[in-house]
Amino acid sequence: MTYPFKSLEKKWQKRFADSSSFDFKGDSTKPKKYVLEMFPYPSGKLHMGHVRNYAIGDVIARFYRNKGYNVLHPMGWDAFGLPAENAAIENNASPKTWTLENIASMTDQFKALGFSFAWNYELASCAPEYFGHEQKLFLEFYKKGLAYQAESWVNWDPVEHTVLANEQVVNGRGWRSDALVEKRRLRQWSLKITDYADQLLNDLQKLDKWPEKVVKMQENWIGKSTGALIKFQIKGTPEYVEVFTTRPDTLYGASFVALAATHPLTENLAQNDTALAAFVKECQQTSTAEADIATAEKKGYITNIKVIN
Repeated sequence: MTYPFKSLEKKWQKRFADSSSFDFKGDSTKPKKYVLEMFPYPSGKLHMGHVRNYAIGDVIARFYRNKGYNVLHPMGWDAFGLPAENAAIENNASPKTWTLENIASMTDQFKALGFSFAWNYELASCAPEYFGHEQKLFLEFYKKGLAYQAESWVNWDPVEHTVLANEQVVNGRGWRSDALVEKRRLRQWSLKITDYADQLLNDLQKLDKWPEKVVKMQENWIGKSTGALIKFQIKGTPEYVEVFTTRPDTLYGASFVALAATHPLTENLAQNDTALAAFVKECQQTSTAEADIATAEKKGYITNIKVIN
């Protein structure tokens, strides 16, 4: 006996759609449950990673429906920014046309899989109705002094012309473009989440059902350290190098001070030292992922300056 999936599944998919089986009805008296998986990037095609990810969320959504909950299980599209523009250029299409056509194609694929999404709450992050709210939130952050501009070092993809997170740099290359990533200092907008570091750290103690390793990752990401700022005078000058240490009691045994490749003093020295300039360039092409940093060979360059301990 064979399973006639084409006819049978189309029948039930049509029944789901006609009866709005999975639409969220806000005025229901049932207890509410919100089930959300991360929104996909509308590349135009689903792959097995999508099937796995959204099947897990769908099982949870259906479980709570069967428990009598009014479940909001929405679907949306992470469709804003340079990736869509670069893909449109590559495919000789307008970003809007390319994105909307991909969304329509992936919507059909999701519906063919029978996932229980509340399509009446669908959204796309490239739509003004959505990003208008983001702009409004940004202005509120700005008014509160939480949004500010500052210069900082970033991973720059020279092909996509965009900044990459450390996790998007694989073996020194952009995860999408495969171009060699450069270190650049850019003036950019930042959010002052450090104002909430202590609150975030303390509230981790409330997550008693989270896996211990996940909580530890969050603690490390917040990265609170208690220590002292020590000033080492540069020999023969009135200037200092300032160092942070969690163990000031061990300074009696200090034998050198290490500068980051991006330290202003390093940059000044490299202007008159071609070997140092080459070493700095090599450092800038090193992977910034935490796992790679932990296992990377430790390299250094001895300068001709001394500090006084």
